[in-house]
Amino acid sequence: MSVERIQQHFRDSAAVKLEALETLSMPIAAAIDTMFGALANGNRILACGNGGSAADAQHFAAELIGRFERERPGLPAIALSTDTSVLTAIANDYSFEQIFSKQVWALGQPGDVLLAITTSGNSANVLAAIEAAHEREMIVIALTGKGGGRTQEVLSNTDIHVCVPSDRTARIQEVHLLTIHCLCDGIDAMLLGED
Repeated sequence: MSVERIQQHFRDSAAVKLEALETLSMPIAAAIDTMFGALANGNRILACGNGGSAADAQHFAAELIGRFERERPGLPAIALSTDTSVLTAIANDYSFEQIFSKQVWALGQPGDVLLAITTSGNSANVLAAIEAAHEREMIVIALTGKGGGRTQEVLSNTDIHVCVPSDRTARIQEVHLLTIHCLCDGIDAMLLGED
């Protein structure tokens, strides 16, 4: 394996993150405000995505329920990709497209937030979850890339779109992880004060 090839991954990742710094800071700050407001009002955050985005949804929920970098009471968050019995029942009895939307309908309440993660912006089951969230009077925060895909078409003007300026899935996922850490840190800072 070429050391240069490895170093190029680091350079590419840093370049996308620096470009994203300029374009994503404001929507991430708005997302933090929205999530904190929901949590402060007794609401919760539901998170969904497929593959690596499912892992990101789980990571986010774990950081809120447990802790990020500072001790605090757990915060209510649910990753909709974790219950294999629910996922397989819905996929088998209805369709794979409904695996998240059925859960949003069952668990979501007005004032809750849906964190919808899709690198392409085109995941049918995530799009269906966004539509269900709107019907449940929830706010959506969408993490996408590749120009946002169809996600930007289904978001309302009260939703927040964090679209990574890249077409490479690996780079998008790297910025999504950084965004998730920014969200967790921002929520903690609003809850506990700046450290």
